[in-house]
Amino acid sequence: MKQKLETLLQHVIASLKSEGILDQEIMPKINIERTKDAKHGDFATNLALVLAKPAKTNPRQLADKIILLLPEDSLVSKVEIAGPGFINFFITADSQFQIIKQIHDGGQNFGLSQIGNGKKVQVEFVSANPTGPLHVGHGRGAAYGSAVADLLHAVGFDVSKEYYVNDAGRQMDILATSIWLRYLEECGEVVVFPSNGYRGEYIRDIAFNIHKNSGNEYRHPVELVTEDIPADEPQGGDKELHIDALISRAKTLLGQSLYRDLFQAGLTVILDDIKDDLEEFGVSYQEWFSERSLMEDNSIKDALNRLDTAGYIYEKDGATWFASSQLGDEKDRVVVRDNGQSTYFASDIAYHMNKLDRGFDQIINIWGADHHGYIPRVRAAMRALGADESKLKVLLVQFAILYRGTEKVPMSTRSGEFVTLRQLRSEVGTDAARFFYVMRKSEQHMDFDLKLATSKTNENPVFYVQYAHARVCSVLRQLDEKGLKRNLNLGMDNLDKLTESHETALITLLSKYPETLEKSALQYEPHQLIHYLRDLANSFHTYYNAHQFLVDDEAVRNARLNLICAAKQVLSNGLSLLNINTPESM
Repeated sequence: MKQKLETLLQHVIASLKSEGILDQEIMPKINIERTKDAKHGDFATNLALVLAKPAKTNPRQLADKIILLLPEDSLVSKVEIAGPGFINFFITADSQFQIIKQIHDGGQNFGLSQIGNGKKVQVEFVSANPTGPLHVGHGRGAAYGSAVADLLHAVGFDVSKEYYVNDAGRQMDILATSIWLRYLEECGEVVVFPSNGYRGEYIRDIAFNIHKNSGNEYRHPVELVTEDIPADEPQGGDKELHIDALISRAKTLLGQSLYRDLFQAGLTVILDDIKDDLEEFGVSYQEWFSERSLMEDNSIKDALNRLDTAGYIYEKDGATWFASSQLGDEKDRVVVRDNGQSTYFASDIAYHMNKLDRGFDQIINIWGADHHGYIPRVRAAMRALGADESKLKVLLVQFAILYRGTEKVPMSTRSGEFVTLRQLRSEVGTDAARFFYVMRKSEQHMDFDLKLATSKTNENPVFYVQYAHARVCSVLRQLDEKGLKRNLNLGMDNLDKLTESHETALITLLSKYPETLEKSALQYEPHQLIHYLRDLANSFHTYYNAHQFLVDDEAVRNARLNLICAAKQVLSNGLSLLNINTPESM
């Protein structure tokens, strides 16, 4: 209905221009909102207030003119002016029933739109370092990023989902060295494991398989490995210096080829595990982009050359710096260290240059909230590269905090003490996990209630919504068991018999689905869709508890069946967009 009213108002704007009241170049945004009080009609617009200044007239006088120019429409019963110039629309009862027919005709496509007009959008999310399995914190970013991307696709954007694989840098060297030390243990060497190494059992599993397949190919005596290595933290030393020295020793003893083989073996196992985990969680990507590729194809060098040409690169203390403070960052940033190694930020600059060069209209980065301080430097890089920084949208996600009773579960990947996303799915199921993850604004803290997520009660929101869908399916099974048939056309012809307050409330809520979907997508807020589905489920359950559907009156029965089937379709459409199942029995 909002689209219908927008079309009517566009006709008015054209008429105002043709009469010379508005200049031709004026292209106002038409804002139509549902009223909160039925006394003020069903919809309202502030168009007269928006256009009063360019039209050089009083808002109420312009509102009178707008109403005069409105084409007649059988679905609009009355139009009134309110306050300083708001225009309220009263919709006919028959028009309210149109939504049931629209849902039936649209089916799985009901609610979809083309407001995105095919604009190319890249959504990069999760992008966790491939140094271990995904944990429950990563799961929230996965569910949120996937939902945002799928919602944008649903409203007409050309969306590409991407995972940035951090397969270069110090953390990956720590991983490779950790695997090597566990491998040496498999060979029979007695190793004092570094406090800053990766300690999870998955490291032992990788090392075991390398030893099984390669024997002693990577073996060196532990005495050579630890000779003259700085002391670790438990021995009064510096854990960072200790692990860096072990990394250097691993590269020296193994040589470039064997070190690279061992490095790649660990990366492949962990990355394959991440891919499988996300796939099973209903998250897929069009692109897995390798950070290492930016080094191998000279993209980092090219990006820094572009910054240099633009006048934002300088040398200081043997390092190369990006003058990001000139572009809104709090301080300048090192892009090449004094040892000649490029920094992670240099890779990020090259990565964003690559995104821009691929021609995306909008670049969406979904990061953990701990990356908040990273945003200004990336925006500075965008400006230095000569890009429109408005193309970049950074959405922050707070990690979910898991509790078992009142005890907080530790989340340290390095120590190996964490609950994996796979373990969470095994315990609560993929549907509950995805639903709970996007139930709140992404930037809000979230405590994940395991007990609630597994309960089969109305207090469990995902159960409550899925149960509404299953209940409609149950009614249809009862219809069949009674030997009755649903008469779709008879139901459509008698929708005016749906006069109960519960029916009116459900119909009104169904009509809000398309606008809710668009808002959820354009505002990057899948929780809006979650809240809508919960409201829709509540409205249906209330209707279910108050009325019988399979009544003797055939006209009323089929009208009600059409209504609840429309509710079932919208529940299915909404849950499917969130990649959550719609069970037919529970």
